[in-house]
Amino acid sequence: MAAELNRRTFLRRTVVGALVSVVPARLSGTTREARLSAPATAPRTPESAIYQLLAGNARYVANRLTGPQQNLRALREQTVDRQQPFAAVLACADSRVPVELVFDQSIGCIFVARVAGNIVTPEIIASLEYAVADLGVRGIMVLGHTGCGAVKAAMASEEAPGQISALYAHLRPAIDASGGSEAKAVETNAKQQADLLRTSSTVVRDALGKGMLKVAAAVYDLGSGRVTVR
Repeated sequence: MAAELNRRTFLRRTVVGALVSVVPARLSGTTREARLSAPATAPRTPESAIYQLLAGNARYVANRLTGPQQNLRALREQTVDRQQPFAAVLACADSRVPVELVFDQSIGCIFVARVAGNIVTPEIIASLEYAVADLGVRGIMVLGHTGCGAVKAAMASEEAPGQISALYAHLRPAIDASGGSEAKAVETNAKQQADLLRTSSTVVRDALGKGMLKVAAAVYDLGSGRVTVR
């Protein structure tokens, strides 16, 4: 019996330790342990907003989702007249990156803007400024992902129908700095788009200066499901 208890304790600590590694120390606040249960109240500080996204991703990776267990009908009714998301995510339009699921969040929790290549455009800036100025989000995450088709196409300078190739110019700076590495291009693009958002939006810049907002860049791994801040 004692041996079995020790084995269980070891396995539990091993799993928790793996999840803790998901959340960087600089984003942890008072603890480095990513919670495996949803918070009772929405985080309202910049650090805790980003941390809660990563804690939700830890639950997603561990197959411990809490979002599907919530009363979705009640959530819809509560959010008919208003929304109070705690964070915003700029993600690629890729169907393999289901943002709310990746962060184990439900209706009304995160404001999501999506465009191929997770690039910052005037329309994206306007959308995220609304999330900051009117909705009061405390964190913005620019989320790239492995195997990004937009990055691949831009690296290859492939001819494309319609206006698809209009994406390439936005991705070129990251590609030029990648040394030919697709993974590096994806990571660099997320960082550059986050920097562009910080510097090109007066609303975002002012909120950052007042300590009311944090903008982070991250990469989602399609295989493992893990989000890593870069």
